[in-house]
Amino acid sequence: MIRAICTLLSLASLFGASVHTFADTIRIESGTYGANCGAHHGNSTRALALHCNAVDTCRYPVFSPATSRIRSACKADFVAEWSCGPREFHQATVSSAANNGGVLVLTCVPSIGAGK
Repeated sequence: MIRAICTLLSLASLFGASVHTFADTIRIESGTYGANCGAHHGNSTRALALHCNAVDTCRYPVFSPATSRIRSACKADFVAEWSCGPREFHQATVSSAANNGGVLVLTCVPSIGAGK
């Protein structure tokens, strides 16, 4: 009986420890195209959220929005802000996105391995 209880407790502790290895999902806080050129913060939040919310990793192709009013001489950046759970916030930027058709990769998968 004691052996069975110890086995169950060992399994429970292993299961409890492994729960934390699963990734939280992405929650988009904001997406902004061209803030460095005077555009309003959050002008691309809806499109980014539709593409990336509720997944653990997302590849978002960045193109100049058709409704963009950014002057053509300005090389606009794209900035994404997202959270992974209640305490983990991230920000990433694709520089001059309209000129190079960049891809932004957002993730909530914990980094493990060398250097972590």
